[in-house]
Amino acid sequence: MNNFNIHPDFKLNGISYSKEELKELAYSLVKEGAKFEMNLGDFLMDWLLPSQEIIVKTSGSTGIPKKIPLLKEHMVNSALATGAYFNLRPRDTVLHCLPMAYIAGKMLLVRALILGLHIDFIAPTSTPITHGTKKYDFSAMVPLQLRNTLGFIDCIDTLIVGGAPFSQDLKELVQDKSCQIYETYGMTETITHIAARKINHNAVKDLSTSSRPFKALPGLTLSTDKRNRLVIDAPRIAKQKIVTNDVVGLISASEFLWLGRFDNIINSGGVKLIPEQIESLLSTLIQERFFVTGLSNEKLGQKLVLIIEGKEVAADVLEKIEQSGLLERFQVPKEVISLPSFKESVNGKLLREETIRLL
Repeated sequence: MNNFNIHPDFKLNGISYSKEELKELAYSLVKEGAKFEMNLGDFLMDWLLPSQEIIVKTSGSTGIPKKIPLLKEHMVNSALATGAYFNLRPRDTVLHCLPMAYIAGKMLLVRALILGLHIDFIAPTSTPITHGTKKYDFSAMVPLQLRNTLGFIDCIDTLIVGGAPFSQDLKELVQDKSCQIYETYGMTETITHIAARKINHNAVKDLSTSSRPFKALPGLTLSTDKRNRLVIDAPRIAKQKIVTNDVVGLISASEFLWLGRFDNIINSGGVKLIPEQIESLLSTLIQERFFVTGLSNEKLGQKLVLIIEGKEVAADVLEKIEQSGLLERFQVPKEVISLPSFKESVNGKLLREETIRLL
């Protein structure tokens, strides 16, 4: 049976609810609410059922989107771990502006239910805050939402950001914000984030991604396999160890440096290149959306190429890259290719493989 109690301090849009009242609310949202409210109603109805599992879907950014079952007990444990990591207390105020269709949105609500948070649920638009009159203790956003609300973000004390790459220029733009901003690491299989790293307030002198470690939430142990892929042992949120496809530099059983995706690694002339490291360095030079990849080449096996989104590419982009000194000689792309637009997942993540097929 699902015996998870709703914390007595829990409030949704300023109103307290019992289990029965939440069931009534869920039913009315499904019947009469806007689309984003229907998703909230659907989740509440599933959560309040006596079943032990809930079905969630992955975003599709690292493969074919799929539905997977998660134990509600594990979701509760994840909520408690996040609460401990970020020192969340009953009656803390939370802004919910994420889609309820995905795990991050679901877990933000679960945290409120379990920890007794006062949560304001609004439409998950790309510009969730248009003024800074109301103060919040905590919130979660994707990078695009953060970028579009930089002028008002200080109305939030602590913000976690995930779901898409946190670009170098955005990191620089948030350094003077009083809001405590954290980049998160996780996936649907780990019930949203299992680690975080602080982005602003001089977290480190060097803002580059590779120099700042992620720190794990309590209750899990990290290791790597023979391919240096991250392995997560978190018995309170997953039945088995999770072997990720992320190549990391392991610092300890609770800290790691994220380097890139194993399936993105390029072997060019016997040199293994991690695209995400190169992209992090190039993000200070290139304003357009871009990524690097390896294309088949008889001489090198794979040729490193830079793909930029847009109808035209500046003729001197390679020259600027070479003159910048940001990259080692073997990291400099051999060719630049432009595409009018990139392929994206439903929630805006770049789909590399599908974009490459457009070439």
